Amino acid sequence: MAKSMTAGKRENEKKRLAKREEKLKRKEGRKSTKGSFDDMIAYVDEYGMITSTPPEENIKKQEINVEEVMISTPKKEDEEPVILRGRVEFFNEARGFGFIKDLAGIEKYFFHVNNVVTEVKEGNIVTFDLERGAKGMNAVNINLER
Repeated sequence: MAKSMTAGKRENEKKRLAKREEKLKRKEGRKSTKGSFDDMIAYVDEYGMITSTPPEENIKKQEINVEEVMISTPKKEDEEPVILRGRVEFFNEARGFGFIKDLAGIEKYFFHVNNVVTEVKEGNIVTFDLERGAKGMNAVNINLER
């Protein structure tokens, strides 16, 4: 008893063989078009862009004199401290604080009685220095102007 193949089975077998043949052809096509290692290499130029051309070998490098390289902060020239002048706009002696309005501008600065060197009251013209405080610039070293 010999087994015979039906028409449907024969069609399926032909399709399977055709697929296998097509797959082998594609595989051979990939092998033949496979490039060399040099074709796969990518370079990065001086601007960070990817390119297929290798960088120039003979680029002139700039010589740097090691003695000219500065790695510290430059020294500040001795500058005269700026003496600020202002008018005591408000002073609460009971609570120990007040505000000084800068005569040169429109700024007002907070001060505490601990930063007052000579006795002051509202309306006095004073000299002072500035110091950064928690909520902005504060007046310190407050002296009555003579």
